[in-house]
Amino acid sequence: MGTLNSYFSLTKPRVVILLQITALCSVLSHDLIGESGVSMETLKIMSIVMIGGYLTAGGANTINMWYDRDIDPIMTRTSNRPLSTGEIEANSALVFGILMSIGGTIWFSLFTNYVATFWAVFSILFYVLIYSMFLKRKTPQNIVVGGIAGSTPPLIGWAAAEKNLVIETSSIKSFLESIIYLGPHDFLGSFPLMPWFMFILIFLWTPPHFWALALYRSKEYEKVGVPMMPNVKGKARTLTEMKIYSILLILLSLIAFLNYTPTDKWIRFDEWSSTNYLISVNTTILSIWYATTVWKIDVHEKIDERGRMSIASRSFYVSLWYLALMFIILVIGSLGSEGAVVGLVIVLISIYRSEWSKKKVSTEVNNN
Repeated sequence: MGTLNSYFSLTKPRVVILLQITALCSVLSHDLIGESGVSMETLKIMSIVMIGGYLTAGGANTINMWYDRDIDPIMTRTSNRPLSTGEIEANSALVFGILMSIGGTIWFSLFTNYVATFWAVFSILFYVLIYSMFLKRKTPQNIVVGGIAGSTPPLIGWAAAEKNLVIETSSIKSFLESIIYLGPHDFLGSFPLMPWFMFILIFLWTPPHFWALALYRSKEYEKVGVPMMPNVKGKARTLTEMKIYSILLILLSLIAFLNYTPTDKWIRFDEWSSTNYLISVNTTILSIWYATTVWKIDVHEKIDERGRMSIASRSFYVSLWYLALMFIILVIGSLGSEGAVVGLVIVLISIYRSEWSKKKVSTEVNNN
């Protein structure tokens, strides 16, 4: 049992499950926005995406651990990984990771379509070859570009739900169109924006999310020669870039309504329903809330007895809640005006509870 758990931990299950939740949300939004609605077929596709996504993402994570086996034992947060402790041999981990990746690829090709399979393979190769083996140890922008791999699950989920997609190879233009337009499209007709909105959301979220943690853990990366933004450009520059990304998230939120508006009606404001406006209100409130946690970070804050910068740490944890809420809002917004209203209630209650909890903890600390 110990060995099975060790192999399972190589896949980074918490990270993989978070990624697959975004893919499942994409499947749900696809069917809710479309004419079919949620059905048993939706649940079937979600199951297929969950299994295939876990195999491909888990396989990529395993290969990443195999490649980082020289630095993981030195860093505190990775020193207990199975390869660091010697529970699993390097070659065994590599074979396991490759087999998982191949198995996931075959799974997608058998049960979905080649466009979904393409994005699954793309995520594996980009994460392993571009991020792990090249960018991670070369540039402080590693997490920015590497975040592309972690942003692909919504594309995979949407493509899997859109059953009739094929990859065109007659020309470069047709190939690019076939993997980018994840649904029916023509010059004046509509094409799905939701999966790409979700992709961009994760991409813009990744740097401020990760750097909030790196602000007080960058010394470990510096010790093993991994250039992270705080220890290469400094904490002030890191915080400046985090603020820029938080502003971009707000701007992205402002156009969330486009996910529910056919492209041939973008300029016809009279055809936008109250749902369109309310979705953007919901997502913008959430993004402003998250942005305030980034802007409150003080780079001169001292590290506490637990080795953390408390304000930066809070921003990190709020970012996780923020991403989850954003996907919830996007999915239930696909239900129409009722869903948008429910979404607003969820947003307001979630922010209130988070801020009340923070105030309560702060009061207890001051009293002690």
